[in-house]
Amino acid sequence: MALKYWWLLALGLAALAAVVVVLWRRRTATSNHLPVAHAERLTALPSYQRAVKRRRKWLTTAVAAVAVLAVSLLVAAARPVTERTSIPEQLNRDIILCLDVSGSMLDTDEAIVSVFAKLVEKFKGERIGLTIFDSTAVTVFPLTDDYDFVAEELKIAQKALSVDSASFEYFAGTYEAPGSSLIGDGLASCINGFPAVADSKRSRSVVLATDNLLAGKPLFSLSEATSLAQKADIRIYALNPNDYGADTLFGKAADGLKKTASVTGGAYYALKSESAVPAIVQKVQATEAALLKGAPQRTLLDNPGWPLGVALVSLLVLLTAGWRLRR
Repeated sequence: MALKYWWLLALGLAALAAVVVVLWRRRTATSNHLPVAHAERLTALPSYQRAVKRRRKWLTTAVAAVAVLAVSLLVAAARPVTERTSIPEQLNRDIILCLDVSGSMLDTDEAIVSVFAKLVEKFKGERIGLTIFDSTAVTVFPLTDDYDFVAEELKIAQKALSVDSASFEYFAGTYEAPGSSLIGDGLASCINGFPAVADSKRSRSVVLATDNLLAGKPLFSLSEATSLAQKADIRIYALNPNDYGADTLFGKAADGLKKTASVTGGAYYALKSESAVPAIVQKVQATEAALLKGAPQRTLLDNPGWPLGVALVSLLVLLTAGWRLRR
C-alpha cells in the first residue's frame, strides 16, 4: 500500500505539531493559580484522589482520540492506494455484422438489427463491428469489445432503420455508386473490415444479412467475394429475411447465400427461424477460443476504508470521553 498524496500527510502533521506548541505556550503564559489554605486536607481524601485519577484517565483518552482522529483523517486525505499491474485477456473471435440497407430490405432491417442485438447479448469478449451497404459500404463502427458502445449503436441503428421513423442520414455514404444492393461489393467491404494482417490465432466471422437481390453491376460478384472470404479463412453466416421457397426469385437468391455460407464453413438461416440466433452463437463460439494477452495495464485501487474506520472509532471514543468528563 502507498499514499498517493504522501506530502499531504507530512504537511498535516507539521501543522498539528505547530498548533500543539502554540496552545501549550499560551496555556503556560496565561496560567493564573489561586492559593488555597490547607488544600492538602482535600487532596488527601481518597475520593478526591479517585476523582483526579478518573479525570486524568479520560483527559488522556480524549487527547489520544483527538490525535488518532486527526492522523487517520490526514491518512485518508493522502489517499491510500494499492498498485496493481494486470494483463487484460481477450477472446480470439472477431465478428462483423454486415447489413444490406437497400430498398428491398427496408421492411426487415429493423428486425434484423434486433436479431443482431440478441446475438451481441450472447457473446462475451468477442470483438464486434458493424458495416452497412447498398451500392457502397459504410463502417458504422469498427471491431470493438466495448459492449455498452455496441448496444447503444445498435439501438440507434434500430431506430434509424424503423419504417415509421427512418432516418435517411443514417444511410449517408451507402449510395455513392450506380446501382443498388451490390451484394458482392458489400460482402467484400465487410471482409476488409478485419485487420489487414491476418492473425492465425483469431477466428473471423461475418453475419451477412441480405436477400441477395442484385440491382446493378458490382465490382465483385457474390462468388468472388466468397472466394476472398475463403482465402482469409472467414466464415459467412447468412441471414435471409426474404426466404419464400425454392421455386421463386427469392429462392434462387437464397441458393446463392446458402452456397456462400456452406463453402466458407458458415451456415444459412431464414430471418424468421427461431433457431437462427442460438445456432449462430453456438457455431461461432465453437471456433477456437484461446485467450489472447493484451498490453500490461497499471491500476490504482483506493483503500480509504481502514483510515476512515479508525477515524470513526476515534470519534466515538472522543464523544464518550467528553461525556464522562462532564459528569
